[in-house]
Amino acid sequence: MAVIPLLQLNDISLTFGGEPVFHDLGLVIQPGDRIALVGRNGSGKSTLMKVMAGLVEPDKGDRVVPSGTSVGYMEQDPDLRGFATLGDYASSGLEPSEMYKVERAGEGLKFDPARPVETASGGERRRAALARLMAQDPDVMLLDEPTNHLDIEAIGWLENELKQTRKGFVLISHDRRFLSELTRVTLWIDRGQVRRQDKGFADFEAWRDKMWDEEDLQRHKMDRKIKAEARWAVEGISARRKRNMGRVRALQDLRKERAAMIKRQDAAAMDLASAPKSGRKVIEARHLAKSFGDTVIVKDFSLTVQRGDRVAFVGPNGVGKTTLIKMLIGEIAPDTGTVKLGTNLVPAVFDQTRAQLDGDLSLWENLTGDPEMRVSGKTDQIMVRGQPRHVVGYLKEFLFDERQARAPVRSLSGGEKARLLLARIMARESNLLVLDEPTNDLDVETLDLLQDLLGDYDGTVLLISHDRDFLDRVATTTVAMEGRGRATVYAGGWSDYRAQRGETSEDTASTAKSAIKAKPKTDPAPQSKAKSGLSFTEKHRLEELPAEIDRLTAEIAKLEQLMADPDLFTREPVKFQKASEALVARQKALSEAEDLWLELSEKAEAG
Repeated sequence: MAVIPLLQLNDISLTFGGEPVFHDLGLVIQPGDRIALVGRNGSGKSTLMKVMAGLVEPDKGDRVVPSGTSVGYMEQDPDLRGFATLGDYASSGLEPSEMYKVERAGEGLKFDPARPVETASGGERRRAALARLMAQDPDVMLLDEPTNHLDIEAIGWLENELKQTRKGFVLISHDRRFLSELTRVTLWIDRGQVRRQDKGFADFEAWRDKMWDEEDLQRHKMDRKIKAEARWAVEGISARRKRNMGRVRALQDLRKERAAMIKRQDAAAMDLASAPKSGRKVIEARHLAKSFGDTVIVKDFSLTVQRGDRVAFVGPNGVGKTTLIKMLIGEIAPDTGTVKLGTNLVPAVFDQTRAQLDGDLSLWENLTGDPEMRVSGKTDQIMVRGQPRHVVGYLKEFLFDERQARAPVRSLSGGEKARLLLARIMARESNLLVLDEPTNDLDVETLDLLQDLLGDYDGTVLLISHDRDFLDRVATTTVAMEGRGRATVYAGGWSDYRAQRGETSEDTASTAKSAIKAKPKTDPAPQSKAKSGLSFTEKHRLEELPAEIDRLTAEIAKLEQLMADPDLFTREPVKFQKASEALVARQKALSEAEDLWLELSEKAEAG
């Protein structure tokens, strides 16, 4: 018996401002489908989801939903006008006997139904929209960034709810772990085209890279063919003009086809410049305690942060992660205890509220108005890592075009605001990075780049994030804040922390109730790591090292070839000196990488 689709899009075309978003797009959602909708920031993911929801009318094509099929949509910015409280909004359309569904979702997602709409934050509004969708339980759930503004426990609760449902759903999310755990189908929006793979997000990046490799090969073959045909046209056409005009027209068509190929969007050209090294001991906190009224942030907390550490702070929303970091960097004084900061610290702070950005000013004004970036006497230049740069040129490195430079910041998407704030931070040198929720709204490619930059950064990083995969890739130490002043230090990232606590994947859902309200339990002593085998962070490093060793070997070979020129020293002494210094540095880095690879390989074999 044929299965009737829950939702179908036929030959959908949509244009905004003269630029096609989609062209002749077809899409089918079957009962039980679990779909990841992925693509770069600005590729049209939210627009396509609104077309699925029936909120955006396409220029051409049909949206087909069978009679009796319900489609629910959780948008990023829900409209709560006309509702007094978050609970009123979340329960709208439900029978009184179904109110328990909102209460259950509210408990798992940690939002207060009694909160007045006018005083609710953006995160609380989004959680209310998500609770409303979960309570309605439609046949098709369309979820646009549902994990933004959720803490790890709430993400775990939602993940388990979606694992258990038999309804179909489509997910837009930046959270790799969330998508990998839940999805079986991937829709990839790339330059107006939607590709489908009947595998979950866990296989997406390999599939994407394969598609791009095939595209590059096709482009290379076409370029070679055009070059050969163009040479023939110049050298041989005069003698055979009439007979070969068809071949000339074919060359023209080939050039048109090549010109019509849409270039892939480059990754942001982000870079982190380290200031002069700080002292070896960056932060020494001893027996800290801090409370606000009856709310205890920490009690008797001690932590030593060494230069080069990547310290992640995890825990429920509202538990005090940001407050603790502000105490550690000296912005807030503890009630009791001491914080000693190391020497030569040059901090840079990424604020999760984006308070450093003025929404009414343009991107241009936000950069040129920063006292640390201002160039005296220049209104179109900014200081970037000690060098004057044109504002638009620098913004282009972060994937903004010239038109956006004069647009107000409030018109930007969440991901674009995050990139702009990173542009401000990366314009200056630092040796202590404080990153409060930097991963929200960033696409997979930008997250990859940020992860690599943090890996190569010579300074120290204090990080707050609810992205479990990102924490595993970046953190060397995890501070778990569990409410009522309890904060425990663990070695490694998120998976290492949970392994030391003896937790399983199912345990995340059981801790979804707010740790702030929960009665404190005696913490098991952190278990020592297994005597053999590698931690998650070490495994990841071992996988990266061969490519790093190959890269360093290739760079050393190029430098040695350059310095083999006997006249280089007398002709270009500065270039010779820089090449010599670079060669020494890379030889040292290669030796260290090879030693680390041997050490980790032996440890892995011992396990």
